[in-house]
Amino acid sequence: MFHDITLEDLLKKQHNEKHTIIDVRSPKEYHETTIPGSINIPVFTDDERAEVGTLYKQVGKEAAKERGLEIMSAKLPEFIAKFQEIDTPKTVFCWRGGMRSKTAATVVDLMGIDVNRLQGGVRAYRQWVVSELEKAEFPPDIVVLNGNTGTGKTKLLHQLAEKGYPMIDLEGMAGHRGSIFGHIGVEPNIQKEFESQLVQAMHKFRDAPFVLMEGESKRIGKVTIPEFLYDKKEQSTQLFIGLPMEQRVRNILDDYQPWNNPDKFIEAYGRIQKRIHTPIAKQIDSDLKKENYQQAIELLLTYYYDPRYEHMAAKYAEEKIKTIKAGDMEDALMQIEHELAELYPQSVKSL
Repeated sequence: MFHDITLEDLLKKQHNEKHTIIDVRSPKEYHETTIPGSINIPVFTDDERAEVGTLYKQVGKEAAKERGLEIMSAKLPEFIAKFQEIDTPKTVFCWRGGMRSKTAATVVDLMGIDVNRLQGGVRAYRQWVVSELEKAEFPPDIVVLNGNTGTGKTKLLHQLAEKGYPMIDLEGMAGHRGSIFGHIGVEPNIQKEFESQLVQAMHKFRDAPFVLMEGESKRIGKVTIPEFLYDKKEQSTQLFIGLPMEQRVRNILDDYQPWNNPDKFIEAYGRIQKRIHTPIAKQIDSDLKKENYQQAIELLLTYYYDPRYEHMAAKYAEEKIKTIKAGDMEDALMQIEHELAELYPQSVKSL
């Protein structure tokens, strides 16, 4: 018989061992919000879920259960096979620990596959996320990678994370790169999903001496950073990275690859065009349409993004700012590690 476990049990399992959590809700529900790190093995497709739901409302519970069983029976071999491919301990969940997760756990268990079921499902997880955010606590120091657009802050964060430094990627969680073009080529997240990923990361690093983050506005795409975390980030040490213009343009071209979505870049630029001096604005528009991206980006940096960053930098206390002037990305990474070793010698030494 499968075992019911609490969210607290699941969080411990995730922390202490390799563990696969499986969302058995429909693909649409899964993509809207789920427990971070889960995979999707749905009991019903989106259309099947809608059909069963309609039966439940219009005919009754028993008719819906019968149709659900009929649908599930037809796909059992494929469903079981997906579970058999997973060689780690498994926990299934649905919206509130109801029929879908019970059905999934029952049939998998009958085939001799050990599985747990999460009590309360995603709803219990969401309640935990809300309660954690209401505490408005994050003990570690925050060290912010800041600087002008194109200084490769996100890439540097991930390079540092690969070396073992604690890091929270706010842009990655938001599904947005933070600029006017930040939504292009990525899938934006809703607030609930952003908060789920954020709380999971905060939980992971709550005992760390410091955590690296990127300098961000309070709003990133469609989501908003919790006020307590944003305020702490703004009052923390800011490592301002400086790179030559040529390197910054190259970073942006590598990250955004505008030639893959030329029309979207022109459309996004239209939203800020009026904020740029008219002759320059017309030149950028012309360069984008001619796919002369190198010059367009350099003009955007010089006449739009850099002045905005200069204004933003002025709000930080001087004693919180450390300036890193680097010749290239490798140099920037080396200098950041040096600064971190100066700030947290024992912690960095143990990485």
